[in-house]
Amino acid sequence: QVQLVESGGGLVQAGGSLRLSCEASGSTFSSYAMGWFRRAPGKEREFVAAISGRGISTYYTDSVKGRFTISRDNTKNTVWLQMNSLKPEDTAVYYCAARPIRIITTRDYDYNYWGQGTQVTVSS
Repeated sequence: QVQLVESGGGLVQAGGSLRLSCEASGSTFSSYAMGWFRRAPGKEREFVAAISGRGISTYYTDSVKGRFTISRDNTKNTVWLQMNSLKPEDTAVYYCAARPIRIITTRDYDYNYWGQGTQVTVSS
């Protein structure tokens, strides 16, 4: 069982940066691939980024490539999403998710555990 707690959301102007954190409790964090998803108002939840259990592989949705960076520290049971050059269309609730397999996936139904979400609002 894994419990996830996100933090770091807030209000930022377009072009600004935010760093989201997701701290996990429970068993062997390095056994879990981690993902970030987001849900914008009136839209479906979408994949943002994922990182493999040992941090070797990462994957991003096209709209955030070059702007967002996912990373993890397995000694701290934490995964981060560094978001730079933010745009108003990045406004959403961001969710951290974990799956008990090291290999990453972009499909939300492959993730077993979810955080409560953190709001990111980018003003124009």
